[in-house]
Amino acid sequence: MIDDIKKDASERMLKSTEALKVELAKLRTGRAHPSLLDHITVNYYGSDVPLSQVANVGVEDGRTLTVTPWEQPMVKAVEKAIMNSNLGLNPNSAGSVIRVPMPPLTEERRRDLIRVVRAEGEKAKVAVRNIRRDANNDLKGLLKEKLVSEDDERRGQDLVQKLTDQYVKEIDNLLAVKESDLMEI
Repeated sequence: MIDDIKKDASERMLKSTEALKVELAKLRTGRAHPSLLDHITVNYYGSDVPLSQVANVGVEDGRTLTVTPWEQPMVKAVEKAIMNSNLGLNPNSAGSVIRVPMPPLTEERRRDLIRVVRAEGEKAKVAVRNIRRDANNDLKGLLKEKLVSEDDERRGQDLVQKLTDQYVKEIDNLLAVKESDLMEI
């Protein structure tokens, strides 16, 4: 039973760190990366679909993304979706290819992005701590129902705490990498 609680907590904590990775990938550094446009949706004949389902996104060089819609009529819709994405990008279309140049980040914008990164990291840490609390409550419930001894419950809490420490450290490492990436010129 304790192993089940530990396994469930581990899986949930892993999902929290994966969600943080996805959020951090959305924050742009100075470099062009196709994942920057992953969350953009395009109006495709009346329904909103992810950009990756209507176009191919690639990297032309270190500062330019290329978006190639699979259908010629979609060029304008894709271009409009990128403009309205609040990423501060200004796409240029040339025939069926849309080029999206990445403007260089100012020092002030870098500092703002670092604040956002730290806030996202704190949310992930809070999620991990909430999972720890839930697991400890489950362990206390087992103790109350006399399904485990006090020693087993204490060992279970120690295991959950070690898991928590491991995932918080992983989150800190992800944040450090992203911050150094943002401060790179």
